[in-house]
Amino acid sequence: MKLHSLKSIFLIAISALVISINVQAVEQVVATIDGTPILESQVRKALGGKANTESNRTKALDNIIDDMLVQKAIKESGVKVNSAQVDQIVRHIAAQNGLTYGQLLDALDYQGISLQQFRNNIANQILMSEVRNRTIGKYIDVSREQVEALSHQMWEQAKNSSNQQALTTTHYRVRHILLKLTPLLNDEQAKAELNKIRTDIASGKTTFESAAKDYSKDYLSGANGGDLGFAPADNYVPEFAKQVANAKRGAITAPFKTEFGWHILEVTDTKQGKASENMFHQKAYETLVNQQLQEESKDWVKALRKGADIQYLVK
Repeated sequence: MKLHSLKSIFLIAISALVISINVQAVEQVVATIDGTPILESQVRKALGGKANTESNRTKALDNIIDDMLVQKAIKESGVKVNSAQVDQIVRHIAAQNGLTYGQLLDALDYQGISLQQFRNNIANQILMSEVRNRTIGKYIDVSREQVEALSHQMWEQAKNSSNQQALTTTHYRVRHILLKLTPLLNDEQAKAELNKIRTDIASGKTTFESAAKDYSKDYLSGANGGDLGFAPADNYVPEFAKQVANAKRGAITAPFKTEFGWHILEVTDTKQGKASENMFHQKAYETLVNQQLQEESKDWVKALRKGADIQYLVK
């Protein structure tokens, strides 16, 4: 009897040990993001019905990492979606499709989509678009050496150009507000929003500086009240340059579009002077920033990875 009892206890102990080992194997940490672990079981779940191959595991793990980084960026951004924004977009979608608000609700109901689901989807898209733009702006990194090298190259080209007006010209101090187009902000909406901002500035409800900080998607100048400093008009893209050259000093232009989005601008000062190599710094800086913006926009999650400590513990 005692021998049987000891044998049973031994078998139970062995079983417990095996279960413990199996649990540890399943819950093995395969990677960490800023110290937060990713478990083997998460990778298995992400695989779904796909074969447990090295290639599929790598893709599954990368997807988990990207999802975690996006959720972290959303939390840290503090972005809040205004209910009024969602209402405006819902009504605009109805108008774009030639429907009344009630007809839109009927159309959604026919597709098995509740109004709340529709609104949640729109709010999520607004949220993701704003987080995306902030993320891209946050990780733009242009060094002084890069700016100096490019500005020197531009300076040499100007000196060797047959057009010597490039060396003596009017320099404009400009500030602007930029709204970028998104799937949820079309040309008409961007223009309308800028017109409202322009009206609020004119009426004294806000200042240009405050509006630039609150609304401009050019985060680099927006943080400085929209100020771009002194530069010749031809430092900018043609549409922007034309507005600068024709603007009355102290007057805010009507909204206009460039390849970067919709703008309003104000020329706050002008001066005449000979160009110097230093005057090409701003143009060189903007050129390099725009190059990075275009590159980062192709896959904005890569920007999130740049700022994260990702450790792969199991291959």
